[in-house]
Amino acid sequence: MSGKRPPTPDLIPNPFIKKRNLEWTLSPPQATLSTTPSETSLSPTESPPTTAAIESGSAQVDDHLSHFSTRLAGYIAPSSPSPPLSISSYASLYTAAAGNSRGAHFVIHQHDHPIAGTHYDLRLQINETSSASWAIMYGLPGDPNSVRLNRNATETRVHCLWNHLIETASPVTGSLLIWDTGSYTVLPRKSKHAPSSDPSSQTSSPPSSPAYQSAVTPPSSTPQTLLHAAFQNRKIRLRLHGSRLPDSYVINLRLTKYEDAVGRARGARTPRTRRRRPRGGIPQPQPETSDEEDEGDEAIDDGEDVPLSVGGTTPGENLSSMEREIRELEDEHVRLTNAYPGAENTIGSIHQRRWYLSLDRRACGFVEKRTNGRLAWEVDESRYGEVDGGERAREKAGLRTSTGAEYSGDGSDRFRFPFYVRGADHERSVVTGRRGADILEDEGVKNFVPRKGWKPVLN
Repeated sequence: MSGKRPPTPDLIPNPFIKKRNLEWTLSPPQATLSTTPSETSLSPTESPPTTAAIESGSAQVDDHLSHFSTRLAGYIAPSSPSPPLSISSYASLYTAAAGNSRGAHFVIHQHDHPIAGTHYDLRLQINETSSASWAIMYGLPGDPNSVRLNRNATETRVHCLWNHLIETASPVTGSLLIWDTGSYTVLPRKSKHAPSSDPSSQTSSPPSSPAYQSAVTPPSSTPQTLLHAAFQNRKIRLRLHGSRLPDSYVINLRLTKYEDAVGRARGARTPRTRRRRPRGGIPQPQPETSDEEDEGDEAIDDGEDVPLSVGGTTPGENLSSMEREIRELEDEHVRLTNAYPGAENTIGSIHQRRWYLSLDRRACGFVEKRTNGRLAWEVDESRYGEVDGGERAREKAGLRTSTGAEYSGDGSDRFRFPFYVRGADHERSVVTGRRGADILEDEGVKNFVPRKGWKPVLN
């Protein structure tokens, strides 16, 4: 500062400060931003906040869609094959859902975390601003004859809906890419006590048709209310309309009474504090209580669901005692509500309850047949017709045999059954076409050490 200025109007007089010192003012830091470079006039020395800072809450933007759509568009190389989902479609999907009580947006993030390892986060919109989330270790199943058709889906924190737009990376949380995104439909579940249908009788509308859906679903119901009701019943049947998944892709999410009770008990416990070694002596053994958690029974924690600005500090970060106290209070609020700041847990989500996710093979177009004395799930030819041997109908329905994992940009990018999720070294973003390593490089992350030992389910 080289000179004196008039007193700052917003400065509150302090009786302990000399009057002559009140004539000095401070310039605001140049690194504080609230919008993207395209939304405001920035000086050449200013730079936009990183995606990791926005995700953690340490930086804010006014328009998440504009910020991330502009940023992701800059990473699509003109010489590479076009990704399955264009930036305009990516933006339109979100615009139609955000702030809409009838919105049904979903995203599947591939998250390569250094501690939790590679997993896939399924997020479903539950209200105008928030989404419930499940962490799936091996990704969504795509082979009806897989020996591991069921997958553990661990319930995690409720996220803000704008998290659906993010591709990011940091040394602490690893890489995060959009594996698929689109909209979902909650399908009715048939009760096991319902009478079986007569094969000889012809129904006016098949169960998957809009006419059937409108007949069994009240007109006032929305995807969010249907999801809420299914969530409370612990049985969710979903059809995912994505850009990568087959056209007819239906999954079941199921929470058993036992896992529900275990999850609620775990969520009600008080977090343990780290015991300190007493000075000048050997630590005395502490008696175990009912509040102690069994480390071996702990569910897989989604590392991405621990923002850098909540609960603890990042490596090399120096915080004052007041800042640490504020973060501890934020962490307590997040733990009690199971929702990150800005999100609202209107569905009753509980952290780390273990659900079970499986492929609904019949709804996806398969029937069980015996071939050479062995039972296997095969394409239901009667469902898709016999035109051209059924090949054209099967291809339209996404039932042509393929291994998935790659796209060519020639219009045949949608997965066909069976497909396999092959992990961070192979899978690409549905929006930018990047792999996890590309995102790490684009975000300037150095010396990232991934967790070893992860293997895809290929049988």
